[in-house]
Amino acid sequence: MKSAVEPLKARRIYLLLRDRIVAGELPPGGRLPGEPALAAEHAVSRVTVRRALDLLEKEGLVQRKAGSGTFVHDTRAVRPIVADLSNVLSHLIDMGRSTDVKLLSFGYGIPSESIAESLGLKPGERVQRSVRVRLIDGEPFSYLTTHVPEWIGLTYSEAELAARPLLELIERSGVTTERATQAINATLAGPEAAAALDLEIGSPLLTLTRIVYEPSGRGVEHLHALYRPDRYSFHMDLVRTGNDGERRWSPALGWPRTDKSKTDKSKLGEKPTRSTRAIKQRS
Repeated sequence: MKSAVEPLKARRIYLLLRDRIVAGELPPGGRLPGEPALAAEHAVSRVTVRRALDLLEKEGLVQRKAGSGTFVHDTRAVRPIVADLSNVLSHLIDMGRSTDVKLLSFGYGIPSESIAESLGLKPGERVQRSVRVRLIDGEPFSYLTTHVPEWIGLTYSEAELAARPLLELIERSGVTTERATQAINATLAGPEAAAALDLEIGSPLLTLTRIVYEPSGRGVEHLHALYRPDRYSFHMDLVRTGNDGERRWSPALGWPRTDKSKTDKSKLGEKPTRSTRAIKQRS
């Protein structure tokens, strides 16, 4: 029983220390208390503290120096990707070119009933299915599973998908992408996603499901994306619209972000992001 409880205690300490680091209570370069002090503070064994520090080190939040101690790593040099939630299709190709991709699988087959329905496929119609991992600065941040109707998938090769953004290949086939729907949720990492994203099984992830349509209403891409929340976040500028008594927040579409008077996030009730690299969504 004790062996089952210890990992939970280690994760609790990891989360407590992580929150303090992210909040700035433990500044970059600062030295963490030693293992004996942390063990006494949290009433756990030094082995449990060591496991928690291992998790922080694996995430790149601390650096352990033999004989000196554990120090908070300066994470300001590694910024999370920020995706513009209010503009689904804009700059998808540009973002695909600014990150690296690793193609894990590529093939054809019959999709699940839900995916076939979302793409408007006929019974027995096949799809091209791929699984990719995207990296920024050499670190994985997203695990992408895409389904594309076979007639589109046959227009590009496995090598092309490993080197070029999927949306670019879809549009190269002659398809015009007009609109998309998407849903964002939270989930836990399964074995395959955890391994690809360099996480422990059960780690929290952001999940996005997006379906892209052409003007006729046919679906041309089904994307299921899993994101590391420490390396990816969603962003939206908002403005107050409507008449008195019916005022509401609406996406600030078309606002020039260079106009600071209009994009002051504190005025929009939004916390400023730590990122200095505003890269748009891509598939």
